[in-house]
Amino acid sequence: MSVPALAISHLRKVYRGGTVAVEDISLTIPEGEFFGFLGPNGAGKSTTIHCITGIAEPTGGRIEIFGIDAVKDYREARRLVGLCPQEFNVDPFATPYQIVDWMGGYFGMTAAQRKPRLDMLMERFELGPHRKKQFRELSGGLKRRVVLARALVHDPKLIILDEPTAGVDVELRRVLWRYLAEINRDGKTILLTSHYLEEVERLCRRIAIVDKGRVAREGSKDEMAGGPGGLEQAYLVATGAEPDHVAD
Repeated sequence: MSVPALAISHLRKVYRGGTVAVEDISLTIPEGEFFGFLGPNGAGKSTTIHCITGIAEPTGGRIEIFGIDAVKDYREARRLVGLCPQEFNVDPFATPYQIVDWMGGYFGMTAAQRKPRLDMLMERFELGPHRKKQFRELSGGLKRRVVLARALVHDPKLIILDEPTAGVDVELRRVLWRYLAEINRDGKTILLTSHYLEEVERLCRRIAIVDKGRVAREGSKDEMAGGPGGLEQAYLVATGAEPDHVAD
């Protein structure tokens, strides 16, 4: 049996002051999966991602990335992950090329290894004409392309995308969809959070809905979207919407 790309067992996270952000989340994502991770704001999605990537330390439970303990062997596990965060956590005065290049260096890539990878990513995301502009001068869509390219520079096996198309126009959203589907076909495992249910239905094969720090429902896309009202109704019911607020 192959080792799963991501295995989360009874994850719990309590922040200083007593706030319980994640109560009990368990997930297993096979290698090569395109997995949707849905839930309302405050459900625990971002905290779970922070625990996976070492931004936050779990209070309890276990996280393994391709069989590697994400807490005890943080450096080794983190090399396997590419994170595209929801917020633009970059130097606003740096150029797209510098931002992506620095991340490659962070993961130990030599200058000779980084150059062809950066050139490919600049071309793939149509950042060539903007590679010398300051990040703060870019449009919202171009900024999204930069942080996605940064997440991919070290060719990670597991890619975590936290609202990757928030604030971008329809055309660019579809360009990013095509690219994500392409790299998933090439064998990359992708964990996607999004409030665009159309995006999740188009890209993901399996979906988990979290609410109040727990997995409220998990299943295949066909199971989730195949009933009356589709994925939207499944989401609303799983997250505790009142019956008269659920679409017929």
